[in-house]
Amino acid sequence: MGKHDDADLILKLYELRREPVMREARNWFFSFNPTNAAEYMEAMMSEHSGHLRMVISYWDMAASFVNNGAIDEQMFNDANGEHLFIFAKIEPILEELRQQWNQPEMLKHFEAVVRRVPDSAEKLAGIRERIKMIQAMMAERAKAANA
Repeated sequence: MGKHDDADLILKLYELRREPVMREARNWFFSFNPTNAAEYMEAMMSEHSGHLRMVISYWDMAASFVNNGAIDEQMFNDANGEHLFIFAKIEPILEELRQQWNQPEMLKHFEAVVRRVPDSAEKLAGIRERIKMIQAMMAERAKAANA
């Protein structure tokens, strides 16, 4: 497959991210910060179940395209950053989820793509620090709005 085909698939993936329900799911996921499997399961049983499943399965699907050679990995990573943000939120609880659901390969495609990003551990840790900063800013804004 040529670079033009890879680019075309990446653009199609981007178009899927712009679909209204997917955009709503991504917006919800921005503020979803599970700290354990129980919080993840609470979301799975809530009105946001579809949002959670849509975002997580989207990135695992996109990663499977990379892992199976349908999309050039460098081009995929150059064109995307959101997958790192999403994985940074899930990584701390992924093993717990795998054990709880007896699904040792849960999100294996997603994880494999992220782990191959140079300095992925440091990048994910940095993203989690930025998430904490954003949460603090949002809390401060909410506090000011209610004052």
